[in-house]
Amino acid sequence: MMPKTRQYRYLALISYLLLLSWITVWQFLLVDERIYSTLFVTIIYILPLILPLRGLIAGKPYTHAWANFIVLFYVIHGFTVAYAVPAERIHAIIELVLCSSMFTGCCVYARLRGRELGLGLQKLKDVMEEEKATFEGDKK
Repeated sequence: MMPKTRQYRYLALISYLLLLSWITVWQFLLVDERIYSTLFVTIIYILPLILPLRGLIAGKPYTHAWANFIVLFYVIHGFTVAYAVPAERIHAIIELVLCSSMFTGCCVYARLRGRELGLGLQKLKDVMEEEKATFEGDKK
């Protein structure tokens, strides 16, 4: 693995673990008045973050790519809380910073590592040329 790729992997992994920790601390320790049950908070806030854990730790580029879809939920949550709940605005800003760094780390890592492993998608032009050669070769 190239050093630049490794740096983005660590950025993604550290941001992910910090986001998981931050959401847990925020929802269980920093909330003054709990409206929802502990089970509900665990299922809605914690479980989605646990889903990509194994693949992120293993360094799988595909898991890093789809983990960004999960992070988008927390970005929406962070913006909503920052706008609607002034008392928790600083908590939401921390969440947004962690989400942004995880998103960046995951995107760049997935791209760089995918290229290193040769997992990239072919250009449409190249695919069309291959298909054309295949079909023209069959006619002869």
